[in-house]
Amino acid sequence: MESPEQARTIDTRQLPPHGDSDGAATCSTDNPASRVIREVLSRVGDKWSLLVIGVLHDGPRRFTELQRAVDGISHRMLTQTLRSLERDGLVSRQSFAEIPPRVEYTATPLGRSLSEPVLSLVGWAADNHRQILDARSAFDGPED
Repeated sequence: MESPEQARTIDTRQLPPHGDSDGAATCSTDNPASRVIREVLSRVGDKWSLLVIGVLHDGPRRFTELQRAVDGISHRMLTQTLRSLERDGLVSRQSFAEIPPRVEYTATPLGRSLSEPVLSLVGWAADNHRQILDARSAFDGPED
């Protein structure tokens, strides 16, 4: 029986380079990396991760600065999101030996590489939110 660590290990030599495959093949269960790809997309695709990565694009932030910048995120959810992003190598945490203690979060090079498509997605949402709201209204029909 495989250990959880072995189950997550993939021989990347068997995978096609990103540009050499189409989206359907990449997402297919026939692709040995599809499980890991789904895990990564689940992490980076949740709204809090997207927003945190977008905010960290401009530079390091302290916890309270992040909480103020990411509207609606609770202390607990921000903590969980930052820990997950740090685990995935997208964010780094630096503690400073000061009084009072200071901690800063920074997007790593990997996290910064993610911020470009994230900010494009945010821009798309901003550009198209009116059409989406109109489509929802049309789908839901008139209110009684």
